[in-house]
Amino acid sequence: MHEEKILVLDFGSQYTQLIARRVRENKVYSELFPYNVPLNKIKEFSPKGIILSGGPASVYDKNAPLPNKGIFELGIPILGICYGMQLMAYLFGGRVTKSKKREYGRAVLFIDDKKDIFRGINQKSIVWMSHGDKILQCPKMFKPIAHTYNSPVAAIADKKRSLFAFQFHPEVVHTEYGNEMLRNFLFNICKCKPLWTMSSFIETTVDGIRKRVGKDRVVCAISGGVDSAVTAVLVHRAVKRQLTCIFVDNGVLRIGEAMKVERTLKRHFHMNIVCVDASRRFLNKLKGVTDPELKRKIIGNEFIRVFEEEAKRIKGVRFLAQGTLYPDVIESTSFRGPSATIKSHHNVGGLLKDMNLQLIEPLRELFKDEVRALGRELGMPEEIINRHPFPGPGLAIRIIGEVTPERCEIIRKADAIVLEEIKKAGLYNELWQAFAVLLPIKTVGVMGDERTYENVVAIRAVKSVDGMTADWARIPYEVMGSISNRIINEVKGVNRVVFDISSKPPSTIEWE
Repeated sequence: MHEEKILVLDFGSQYTQLIARRVRENKVYSELFPYNVPLNKIKEFSPKGIILSGGPASVYDKNAPLPNKGIFELGIPILGICYGMQLMAYLFGGRVTKSKKREYGRAVLFIDDKKDIFRGINQKSIVWMSHGDKILQCPKMFKPIAHTYNSPVAAIADKKRSLFAFQFHPEVVHTEYGNEMLRNFLFNICKCKPLWTMSSFIETTVDGIRKRVGKDRVVCAISGGVDSAVTAVLVHRAVKRQLTCIFVDNGVLRIGEAMKVERTLKRHFHMNIVCVDASRRFLNKLKGVTDPELKRKIIGNEFIRVFEEEAKRIKGVRFLAQGTLYPDVIESTSFRGPSATIKSHHNVGGLLKDMNLQLIEPLRELFKDEVRALGRELGMPEEIINRHPFPGPGLAIRIIGEVTPERCEIIRKADAIVLEEIKKAGLYNELWQAFAVLLPIKTVGVMGDERTYENVVAIRAVKSVDGMTADWARIPYEVMGSISNRIINEVKGVNRVVFDISSKPPSTIEWE
């Protein structure tokens, strides 16, 4: 599908996704593979270049992650970053040693060879370091091409074989000319062309869906989130009236959710939409359940049952479209070498076995911000494109403890206030997510002259680029004050509001 491709081999760095994203921002398609992917898979992928990511290991560790050495025989350019550089030096017979002084944070880079990968870059600039090992002796055929005060060998090159490596991270914003270095690798060394754009993605994806579906029918589950809405619009562009969207109200949605989605997709895109109110059914299943993973499973399974019942009423359905994204693929399958599954996702395959449907996942290679860019290219309204992510299990995982109709009502009202105040303050588009969480504890309060013993609501607001990492948002005190006052005064059953100041990692964005 993509002619010009870069493969990123993942050795467990916190910045690995960032490398793939930086490459894509330069209009070259890239994908992440685990470091130990078989060589035939790499050949099949047919990349124009390979980037070895950083990672927490040392090349001398007993179980140090090592790639298949055959990658260096493929005759394509390779760029090693941090651990990727130490690995390259080690595999080619250089000497790597523990650094006396661990280098972490900003460092001054001095370029000793301004050609090729450093073409057009200042001789002296700031780079971001994060390493404990360093190169003591360059391997044969390689030459040092840059240094820092602490690392005499901060970049190396074997120009004959187009092998390059950096001790620092060009993918992070703190590296002053990092993007220019990556561009040099992509365009001067790998000879890639910037062909990967959203309009080219739409063209090839629509064409692919059309050929695959033929005259059959497709069903698509829509949730109100940006992922499922963009999936629906993209598939609709390919097969028009052959698509039926099914919206299931699971009883744990936000205020006015079902109406908003139906109105937007019907009015703007003239789609077939079936809306099912199954709220009572879901809430009955959730009675007495407090375990978050069990909540997710119950909602996922019940969703499947409801969806199946509706889909079976439509004749000639052979395909199911769903909005799986690239981070979902990475998190859910533990596909990344050193990473672990964090939680089960709402996009589930249980339907396929029972219904004999084939899966269409047109967004499975995109990051969230790319999905938003795709939505804009498809002419979707900003109110859908810029919506904060909303979890598949909905408010059920923002109610810590049992999910009851009364507790749903509390969190729905509190959540609406959070969003209203955030929007009023002009902060909505700056934040990745902002929402309320209902805690399973009660605290003493005073309202009027009476003592109260009521619920606590926590406010979560984070900034992020792709949801893989996030930092808590520094919301102005006056906005926090308005949110707190309104929730305590307007939401019956709440007498205390707290603010969550944890980042991801180590915390996740959602509480459950």
